[in-house]
Amino acid sequence: MLRTIERNIDPQGRIMLPKDWKRFGRKVVIIETDEELRILSRKYKNLSDIPEKVVDIKSDLSDWHSVKDELLKLK
Repeated sequence: MLRTIERNIDPQGRIMLPKDWKRFGRKVVIIETDEELRILSRKYKNLSDIPEKVVDIKSDLSDWHSVKDELLKLK
C-alpha cells in the first residue's frame, strides 16, 4: 500500500509523523538524495543493508582518512 502525506517542517527542523506509524518502531533512518528525503523504518539490521548511492572516489582506498574526508565533502 502506498500512502502519501504532506507535512510541514517546523522552525526547529522537526517533522511530525502520523501516530499510527509507531507500529514500525520508534527508530527510523532518513536518507537524503539530491531530489528527495526517504524515511525508512529500522527494520534494516545494518545500515549497509540500505540502498546505496554510487560515488566516484578519487582518493586512494588504502588511506582511510583521505577517503573519509572526501565522503564528508559530499554531504
